[in-house]
Amino acid sequence: MVGPVSQEERLTASRRIKIGFIVLVGLSAGLITLQGEPSLLTFALAVCAGLVVGTVVVWLAFPRGLGFRS
Repeated sequence: MVGPVSQEERLTASRRIKIGFIVLVGLSAGLITLQGEPSLLTFALAVCAGLVVGTVVVWLAFPRGLGFRS
């Protein structure tokens, strides 16, 4: 039998989804650069830029903040 989900479990799940989305956006930005045979620096900068963009998108999508703290 499944009981109700506690507030802590909701926060944990929300935090994981947000972090996963940020990582997904960051890695996809890096993977896009691989189509042009980039240098390692270019790849790293693209991943960092993607992580920043992912953070902004999560911040806009969840107006209550990032919720990384409990």
